[in-house]
Amino acid sequence: LSDRGRKDYPNSAQNRYLLVLTVATAETDGFSRFLRSAKLFNYTVKVLGRGEEWQGGDYMAPGGGQRIRLLKAALEEMKEEQEKTILFIDSYDVVFASGPKELLKKFQQSGHRVVFSSETLIWPDRHLEDKYPHVREGNRFLGAGGFIGYLPNVKTMVADWTGEDHDSDQLFFTNIYINPEKRKSINITLDSRCRLFQNLNGALDEVVLKFEDSRVRARNVLYDTLPVIVHGNGPTKLQVNYLGNYIPKVWTFETGCTECHQNLRPLTGIQVTIGVFIQQPTPFLAVFFERLLNLQYPKNRLKLFIYNQESHHKKQVDSFLEGHGGLYQDVKVVGPEGADTDSISSRNLGLDLCRQDKQCKYFFSVDSEVVLKNKDTLKILIEQNLPIVAPMITRPGRLWSNFWGALSADGFYARSEDYVDIVQGRRVGVWNVPYISSVYLVKGDVLRSGIPDYDLFSSDTQDADMAFCTSVRSKVGQQSFGVFLYVTNMHTFGRILSVENYQTKHLHNDLWQIFENPVDFEERYIHPNYSLIMKNKLIETPCPDVYWFPMFSEVACDHFVQEMEHFGQWSGGGAVDKRIQGGYENVPTIDIHMNQVGYEKEWHKLLLDYVAPITEKLFPGYYTKCESNLNFVVRYKPDEQPLLRPHHDASTFTINVALNTKDVDYQGGGCRFIRYNCSVEAPRKGWSLMHPGRLTHYHEGLPTTGGVRYIAVSFIDP
Repeated sequence: LSDRGRKDYPNSAQNRYLLVLTVATAETDGFSRFLRSAKLFNYTVKVLGRGEEWQGGDYMAPGGGQRIRLLKAALEEMKEEQEKTILFIDSYDVVFASGPKELLKKFQQSGHRVVFSSETLIWPDRHLEDKYPHVREGNRFLGAGGFIGYLPNVKTMVADWTGEDHDSDQLFFTNIYINPEKRKSINITLDSRCRLFQNLNGALDEVVLKFEDSRVRARNVLYDTLPVIVHGNGPTKLQVNYLGNYIPKVWTFETGCTECHQNLRPLTGIQVTIGVFIQQPTPFLAVFFERLLNLQYPKNRLKLFIYNQESHHKKQVDSFLEGHGGLYQDVKVVGPEGADTDSISSRNLGLDLCRQDKQCKYFFSVDSEVVLKNKDTLKILIEQNLPIVAPMITRPGRLWSNFWGALSADGFYARSEDYVDIVQGRRVGVWNVPYISSVYLVKGDVLRSGIPDYDLFSSDTQDADMAFCTSVRSKVGQQSFGVFLYVTNMHTFGRILSVENYQTKHLHNDLWQIFENPVDFEERYIHPNYSLIMKNKLIETPCPDVYWFPMFSEVACDHFVQEMEHFGQWSGGGAVDKRIQGGYENVPTIDIHMNQVGYEKEWHKLLLDYVAPITEKLFPGYYTKCESNLNFVVRYKPDEQPLLRPHHDASTFTINVALNTKDVDYQGGGCRFIRYNCSVEAPRKGWSLMHPGRLTHYHEGLPTTGGVRYIAVSFIDP
């Protein structure tokens, strides 16, 4: 490609008489897409206006005269060849769907010397409608974004141009077409049935994707045609972006994504600024920082910017930085005490830190509710070599994700036809989308040249994420139609937490997340070997009909103990107990009931999800709803209550989970089943004993001789 006519794409026998002319004053994402589709079909392309400043106005207002000036100058340099065919087409919002052979054949079949694209809408002057000739079928109005014609006729058509760069090209060509004498002498017609050109403005309901063998076309269902060129004219940029995810061979059912592994960037010496945004109370923040630390990328090439709006999370931020902040090249923290910095200004500040740092090649923005499971996320995104790209994350069990496939007329969420297939992984690739949020990577060069405006997140009508995406899609000059936003589901990256109902009134609030974020609760609090219980036969039988299996993680055990000690209202260990029905306890313990700390519903859910399945395996034919009115944590201390006398439990079966470790946290202790003269004297932390409560399993708590022992107990199905 060259402004001076050098041909980057070699001619073939099919297109030696065809030259594609386009105007591009900036090399944008849309322009690169245009060139890729042209190269695929071996078009010969000459680019006009490279390096010029665009003076042709905004695509939503009349303008574009600069295009005609550049075209006229280029044609004047060409030798007069009767059979030389010129295709003059926009590039930023255009995709080729087929090759020169089909284009030339359809052009020749028209029987005219110049063929313009057509539209259903008249623009920019509606008063000219009556002067348009009527057509037998199809669109009646001219579209200046694309035409094809023989060189002499095209030269004649633009010879009289004397306008300014900001004048309307659409109006200039319209006046030629509606003039009967000029229309006849130049021999102009419209592609009324969209055989060559498909303008999308006013025709979105007419156009669908047509999947063929290893290629994709746009089909006009109104006229049953397959246009060669698809043009997202006017306000249809997002729609051509959607079609461009497939056309012509970007993604097919046979090949999957054909461009996802092209133009990858090597990972050498790339400095990244990571922006962490804590803008609301967020569960599992300590785990978030663990995953941030575990990202597989050299820490000496990473700078951290952390914005924390929540005083509740200051301790976790400080703990992370005290332990690991020194690993990073630089750390900047804006804390809750920074009242002058709100959530919007913090995001602008984070981007600007990278924008002002010439060594910053990328800015990686990640919100605290993002669960990044893939340690290679940062590497994968950098390798994609895209201006802005987000890893697709979802919410378990739902169709929610961090991208939108389409927008409604008022700029809010709309579901694209392929959204569900992308979210559920039936279509895998890298997708041009109108909206991303929560986590994404931005090129530093794009911040410095493409979107240099400081404030990208403010809007009177949109939230910060929507405002950012709107800004990005429209900030790169008036002709180039913005920076593209991409989302990739080429890998599994992670998920996003539900934060709407997160409460911060407890010591370890994450314990209460079993309903809102069950996957994260399980990863944090359920024993890592729990899922292997049946597969690897991890259930042990230390005594007859006493079963022993892993249930809680070490963190869960610690949090339960700390939560109870923080609450602090331990019972006195007396027989009179107003907390229970009847007010009298035959075999009292020093304990705190789950309902005292507001954990009754969560504990019942825990029993249903993690105890009931084990019970049904161990006791075939017995199905439990895990009903229980006694769920509590017991504390044994030598100088308080060291043991528990022999007793039966008021339950069908009982679980007893060890919450700390013998010979580390306490000495002695254990449980003896008297009928069988069998003891479990060294319960493993996080493991549960399950045994019948009544009749057969008369048992006692053995003396704790040192330290403090904690167990969690449930009397199930009383």
